[in-house]
Amino acid sequence: MSKTWNFGAGPAVMPHSVLVKAQKELVDYRGSGMSVMELSHRSKEFDDIINNAEANLRKLMGIPSNYKVLFLQGGATAQFSSVFLNLVGDDINRPCDYMVSGGWSDKAAAEAKKLGANVNYVFNTKSEGFTRIPPKSEWKLSPNASYLYFCDNETVHGVEFQEVPKVNCPIVCDMSSNILSRKVDVSKYDVIMAGAQKNIGPAGLTIVIIKENLIGTRLNPKVPCPLYLNYKTHGANRSLYNTPPTFGIYMAGLVFEWLLSIGGVDAISEINSRKANRLYSTINKYSNVYKAVVSPDCRSRMNVPFRVIDASGKPSKELEAEFLKGAVARRMVQLKGHRSVGGIRASIYNAMPEEGVEFLCKYMEEFARQKAKL
Repeated sequence: MSKTWNFGAGPAVMPHSVLVKAQKELVDYRGSGMSVMELSHRSKEFDDIINNAEANLRKLMGIPSNYKVLFLQGGATAQFSSVFLNLVGDDINRPCDYMVSGGWSDKAAAEAKKLGANVNYVFNTKSEGFTRIPPKSEWKLSPNASYLYFCDNETVHGVEFQEVPKVNCPIVCDMSSNILSRKVDVSKYDVIMAGAQKNIGPAGLTIVIIKENLIGTRLNPKVPCPLYLNYKTHGANRSLYNTPPTFGIYMAGLVFEWLLSIGGVDAISEINSRKANRLYSTINKYSNVYKAVVSPDCRSRMNVPFRVIDASGKPSKELEAEFLKGAVARRMVQLKGHRSVGGIRASIYNAMPEEGVEFLCKYMEEFARQKAKL
């Protein structure tokens, strides 16, 4: 089969060796005579799967012992509600601080508002097209916030935080699209959540890493929390209150093993830096054809959006369509930008090999040279 380079934002590319291993075990999981998809979530086999997955994730991220790891469903989108319902505290009028740097944090703030949160926008760059993170001098933090919420890496707009905000309230971080891509100090966060379909595994699994002292202690009786959205439900039952996404957890466990085998987060972080530098360098080198849309100080290493421009320097839908057609002909897929912003977007997650990024850059150089001759 010819190689296809998948630059999709999610569901995204998976490590080839992980897919091969899963293929071998698909029909008969390690002598059980059953597929992982058929195993009871109460079985000894699955107990080993989920325990090993958690242990390896803790090892990869250095998760302290006073944090719970929850394997859930519903994506980060369900967590938009869970966060507010679990952390609102005794005073519903207390502000909930949101840093809105892209489409996903914008949706998270809107969901909290819908549930009755007193949302304070620390900043909101929507009117600017979500292309920067404002300097701290422009932030409007609440002195008594229930929590601070931000999305570490905005998948749609390609904006990534380079440091953890320092505040005096619980910090909630959506790391769906950059978890495990670089080293983080988990102790600086109170809640980390991540949909799996970008850097962890297949769609259907969501991971929540939460400080134990926040579980069940900040609920508000005036804001009822549904059973499934309550972190206490899952923390008390080791993520097995109901049937979890068993196959997704199995696949995540294989990805964690793969990451450990290549040197862990430190090793993949170096690879990711090389990939991103190569791609941004190509965009900058051919600035008469390509234009990066995000401020250099907060450009994502995972999702790289850019435009193809005409001779006047304006984005050209015709040239972008031509670029995408050529990419597909070379078996590079899902490079089209998100429907809300257009343009081109290359998602280069952990599982995207450097070879794939190099292949894309060579095509970009070829395309740029052709345009220069016209």
